[in-house]
Amino acid sequence: MSLDGWNTLLVLGGIRSGKSEFAEALVADAVSVRYVATAAGGGDDDAEWAARIAAHRERRPETWSTEETADDPRRLADVIAHARPDETLLVDDLGGWVTVLLDPAHQPADDTVTVAELAAAVRDCPARLVLVSPEVGLSLVPTTPLGRAFTDALGAVNRAVADACDAVVLVVAGQPVRLKPAAPEPA
Repeated sequence: MSLDGWNTLLVLGGIRSGKSEFAEALVADAVSVRYVATAAGGGDDDAEWAARIAAHRERRPETWSTEETADDPRRLADVIAHARPDETLLVDDLGGWVTVLLDPAHQPADDTVTVAELAAAVRDCPARLVLVSPEVGLSLVPTTPLGRAFTDALGAVNRAVADACDAVVLVVAGQPVRLKPAAPEPA
C-alpha cells in the first residue's frame, strides 16, 4: 500500500487486527523513533495485560526511545506539540489514552478541551507522527455505563484526530485500507 505524502497518520483497527504492527512497519526505516506509550500498567493482578504490554516492548527495536504518558492525559498533547521536525513519533494507542483520561483519578477534567488540545497538537505537529487507535464504531453498543462512556469518548477522539491527520488507514485482519486521502479510482 502506498502512503506517500503524509506527515501525520492515524492507524485504526479492531483488537488484534494488526494495527500496531502495521504502524511499527511504517516507521521502521526512520533514523530514530520515539515510541509514546499511553496505557497505564495493569498492576500485579492483571497478568494478561502485563503480557500484552511486554509483547509491545519486545517488538520495539533497541534504537527506539520510549516515553510514557499514562500519569497525565494532557501530557500527550504536549509531547506531540513539542516534537522536532527531524523526529518520528509513534503513539500507541489512543484507547489507552482515553482509559487514563476517563480514570476517576484525573477527574474533574474538561475532556472536551483535552481532546481539542490533542487534535490541535496533531494538526500542527512538525514531526512525522503515527497514532494508533482502536476502532469502536463497528462494535456493539456496550451494556454498561462505563463501557458506553469509553466508546463514546474514543469515538470522539478518533473523529477529532482523523480530521487533524493528513492520512487515515483502517487495518482489518492485517490488511490496511486507506480511508484518507481516499484511494485513487482505478483507471
